[in-house]
Amino acid sequence: MDSPNAAASSRRRDELREFLRSRRARLAPGDVGMPDAGRRRTPGLRREEVAVLAGVGVSWYTWLEQGRDIKVSGDVLDAVSRALRLDERERAHLYLLAGLNPPAPESRAVTPVPDGLRRILDSWSPNPAYIRDRHWNFLAINDSARAVFGFGDIDHNCLVSFFTNARYRAVYAQWAEAATGVVGRFRADAARYPDDPAFDRIIGDLRSVSPDFAELWARHDVGGDAHLVKAVRHPDAGELTFEATMLPLADRPGDHLLLYNPLPGTGTDVRLERLMRTVRLVQAS
Repeated sequence: MDSPNAAASSRRRDELREFLRSRRARLAPGDVGMPDAGRRRTPGLRREEVAVLAGVGVSWYTWLEQGRDIKVSGDVLDAVSRALRLDERERAHLYLLAGLNPPAPESRAVTPVPDGLRRILDSWSPNPAYIRDRHWNFLAINDSARAVFGFGDIDHNCLVSFFTNARYRAVYAQWAEAATGVVGRFRADAARYPDDPAFDRIIGDLRSVSPDFAELWARHDVGGDAHLVKAVRHPDAGELTFEATMLPLADRPGDHLLLYNPLPGTGTDVRLERLMRTVRLVQAS
């Protein structure tokens, strides 16, 4: 006969499994900015898609949803909460089911990016800019990058967003032409850190949800120019063309600052300023 503690733990894991399945089932790919891959046998997002959106391993998320006895952290549960679009009550419920005390609603994760670097991003506006780490995870993004490229709260990784953010893919004028170089640059970066398992996780998870990435990764192309011209067909601002420059941050090994400057003679500066004026008005209202 099971002890009271064992029975309670089993009930909690069962509830966790059903709760996560129900939250996943209520979302469609379009709800989280992912392209619809066609008919599905069951409604909602697939486990692999939730894992990619949350930035966790597919196997780990599967174990979490199965209610297995695994170690979890608040940061990871917050990432899953964002991926599943949980509100504050649902987020607190997830914490309790996972065996953690829920944080106060007003608590926020501490960012590792210092204020000085954030001020650089802000001062670069209205031009887009962001900082990413060696895994291409976003560390900080200015408002212009969000407005121009369509990055939202669930965008946690530059590579993942390139292949799974439907809005970003729709506005990027040369998406197909750029995809080979993007994958080649990520392969080159991953080769610099052969003992870092995070690269294998990102690659494996993305291959499972993006046939385009899987096909390009299989080519084994490597490298690419860090100075690029990037054209965006923005639904409100029209065509915007930028020169993109990637700068390493010497005191933060592996981190890079990405700066986008309007290409002269394209009228991008005028249209971008108009767009950001509108964004600021909406934010202030």
